[in-house]
Amino acid sequence: MKFTPPRFPYRKPPGLAGSETRKKAIIVGAGPIGLSMSIELANYGIPCVLVDDNDTVSIGSRAICWSKRSLELFDRFGIGDKAVEKGVTWKVGRTFHRDKELFSFDLLPDEGHKRPAFINLQQFYVEAFLVERAMEIPEIDIRFRNKVVDVQDRGDHVNARIRTPDGDYCLEAEFLVACDGIRSTVRSVLGLELSGEKFEERFLIADIEMKAEFPSERRFWFEPPFHNGQSALLHKQPDDIYRIDLQLGPDADQDEERQPAKVVPRIEKVVGHSNFRLEWVSVYTFQCRRLERFVHGRVIFAGDSAHVVSPFGARGGNGGLQDVDCLGWKLAAVIEGRSPVSLLDSFDAERTYAADENILQSTRTTKFMSPPRGIKKLARNALLKLAAMSSRVRPWVNSGRLSVPCVYSSEAADDPDLPEFARPGAVALDAPQKSGWLIDRLGKTPVVLGVGCNPPRIEGAMSLTVDMNEFIRKRYLGSQRKAIYLVRPDQVVHARWKNPSRSDIQRSLEMMWGL
Repeated sequence: MKFTPPRFPYRKPPGLAGSETRKKAIIVGAGPIGLSMSIELANYGIPCVLVDDNDTVSIGSRAICWSKRSLELFDRFGIGDKAVEKGVTWKVGRTFHRDKELFSFDLLPDEGHKRPAFINLQQFYVEAFLVERAMEIPEIDIRFRNKVVDVQDRGDHVNARIRTPDGDYCLEAEFLVACDGIRSTVRSVLGLELSGEKFEERFLIADIEMKAEFPSERRFWFEPPFHNGQSALLHKQPDDIYRIDLQLGPDADQDEERQPAKVVPRIEKVVGHSNFRLEWVSVYTFQCRRLERFVHGRVIFAGDSAHVVSPFGARGGNGGLQDVDCLGWKLAAVIEGRSPVSLLDSFDAERTYAADENILQSTRTTKFMSPPRGIKKLARNALLKLAAMSSRVRPWVNSGRLSVPCVYSSEAADDPDLPEFARPGAVALDAPQKSGWLIDRLGKTPVVLGVGCNPPRIEGAMSLTVDMNEFIRKRYLGSQRKAIYLVRPDQVVHARWKNPSRSDIQRSLEMMWGL
């Protein structure tokens, strides 16, 4: 069934009739990141006002690949089951050079996880699910057709001027979180600019509706016979929609390339027939850029307003959700007065570090996919030929290193005898438990996790003993017999020990809260 974009109601805000009381937080932008941010704050009991200058969801597929970590976050936001049920689940990717398959990969060969490696689901579905969820939460005041036109940081609060169809009004809040995308108004009015690299290469995105028996997998071609000399990507989406990305070259005329008369013949060459309907078309260029800082006094940036990357690797939307994951509990603690404002510096440090990682990977992908003519392109093609013959060469072929959670740099307590992938700074790994899944038992509050032992009770944290099984042993113990983990409210490992004292854990807990 074809998706029909909803229209959300505009209601005259009370600020037009008189001053409103100061809010805890204003969230700007009702895309996936802003909606998730408002729900995450509500999960911690923090009310907010969410404003957006539109009254519907995005058009076209846009972000479509949602990683396992994002699905775990969707569970926390209350839309996980809906997203997985509607989405196309996949974990296999195939890479081709011309008409020959070079190799395939499996993103989730290891069992024992609640959620799959990836699903494909159009951004408008994610936004619609999140709006529906947000409207159920009393702590969230959603105001559509409310456009922020000015922001002033007053030291102890933020003042935002907001434009509506009925006029302008002002709203004060303790903090403002800008989730208003790559063309961020908040960033513009504060005079902030993204720095980094812009690429000249142009790509066409086309969503087509087509009945086809196509497996649920990612397919990427270097120099395919149907699009000679360039690259192509194909993904299956819900509702018989297929997403096709085609490299056009730096000299392509964007307006001309959007025209159906130009797009349809290209797609016919890809799918081998004309029995499809063109659903949505866009032409874009790459950017890999970010703000120098994400925290500017009481204004905080998240998602595309803070950082942008090329789409190959699915690091844009997934990276933005990880911003929310990192920021939510910290901002809630600061607003509630349990932590100093300086705790937000750790959000800035962790997420700029993560943005740099995403930008590095996306830049490398872009340069591998679109090398300049001459020696660099010859070298790239030589590598592709070698990859067809040698598995040792294949890791160098770069069609997009797919999004995984960043492992933050950490100075917290660590025991190197425990498994590397469960070290401090990494997201705690999921595993089946007798009563469900471990990942669902973590989050919202700090957890002292006992693996192979009963953890001590620490004030300000929940103590949890895990059910032992092969997945827990592999992921949390390795060759050891027992361990204690301190897990943050965002399900990230903060510290771990084989045999800590109560004071060890207490000191680490205080460090986590920035005390």
